[in-house]
Amino acid sequence: MSRQFTVAIAGVGSRGEGTYAAYQNKFPERMKITAIADIVPEKLELTASKFNIPKEMCFSSAEEMLKQPKLADVMIIATQDRQHVPHSIPALELGYDLLLEKPISNDENEILLLLKKVRETGRMVTVCHVLRYTPFYSEIKKIIDSQELGEVVNIHAIENVGYWHQAHSFVRGNWANSNIQSPMILQKCCHDMDIILWLMGKKCEKVSSYGNLSYFNIDNAPEGSTDYCMNGCKVKENCPYDAEKIYITNNGTGIKKYPGLKQGNSVWPCNVLTPSPDVEKVYDAIKTGPYGRCVFRCDNNVVDHQVLNLEFENKSTAAFTLTAFSHKMNREIKVCCTGGEITGDMGANVVTIYPFGKQPQTIDIALLNKDLEGHGGGDHRMMSEFFDCIENNDKELKSGIDVSVQSHLMCFAAEKSRLNNTSIIF
Repeated sequence: MSRQFTVAIAGVGSRGEGTYAAYQNKFPERMKITAIADIVPEKLELTASKFNIPKEMCFSSAEEMLKQPKLADVMIIATQDRQHVPHSIPALELGYDLLLEKPISNDENEILLLLKKVRETGRMVTVCHVLRYTPFYSEIKKIIDSQELGEVVNIHAIENVGYWHQAHSFVRGNWANSNIQSPMILQKCCHDMDIILWLMGKKCEKVSSYGNLSYFNIDNAPEGSTDYCMNGCKVKENCPYDAEKIYITNNGTGIKKYPGLKQGNSVWPCNVLTPSPDVEKVYDAIKTGPYGRCVFRCDNNVVDHQVLNLEFENKSTAAFTLTAFSHKMNREIKVCCTGGEITGDMGANVVTIYPFGKQPQTIDIALLNKDLEGHGGGDHRMMSEFFDCIENNDKELKSGIDVSVQSHLMCFAAEKSRLNNTSIIF
């Protein structure tokens, strides 16, 4: 019988509490939370209440928790981007194995420093590239590796961020400004670089990239708009980015999976505005808080569209598109092989195989897998596989830090290319 792992969580926000802590509800025989830390008292109290964490094991910061002796088998690092390495290094020194939220860091030198520390301590570190664990991408990887379609020549991948998700996370939200957090290509798309690298199975050698913040700026603020949606904005009624629509009154029109609070959605994205959302609290949050600001009058600087061209060691290529300007919030992919092609829509969870000269075959991922909750079923599978690897002392982690470094370097190269208008050769 598999053993139960004790877990300490640094950062109990949307991912730390909503995803990783929630794993205990589904698999209590596999995981028990013994300690938590967060700088927001309400989040700390809410998580402690949900998971019966004693007060003495609740810490007001990750730093405070890391001053204690080792409190669990595993630590989950789900703090902000720039805190990941400063929190991970002392955790490794205390003897924790780590589940580390992506990106590892927005600093190349920090990533290499952490990799060195992992090798010195011999601890296991899984980076949360959850797409590798999804049934959707696992099916595509299985088809590629079977070589029934020959060798991969080209991959074309699209990240449809979604117009309202861009507004929530990358205009109004935590990842809007690269001077505070990370550039968009790293924060949002290290997932995509990782999955392209995994599917290609080759080292990337060259990157070129273009992109800009073209729309969400003061130059495009409509006449009659105000700093806050709820502060007398004269164009509010017809604005798709109106905070009241997105968080409170939306009935599913244009945002089908994430209706507003009045339709009963008290989880993401509403719980980012306040830990235990109700209509009154969310109205208070959008009247004066960051998520109620006009999307054309924020302090954001990350791109709203970007493209990458990638060349790999066998001269195979990949093209990647990131766009905020989509009604869908999904990923799409096309893999072109010497003997056929594969297309996939992760939102629909459908993969189609087109062998040249033969009839196509469509695979409905949902019919093959019941659990598609959380990043298309990737979140829980990632945690289960991580615990399995620790239990079996299996160092071949599917998304271990050693394999994750390459995709991060691709993101750094893409941003350098975009800013300097040049190709980057590894």
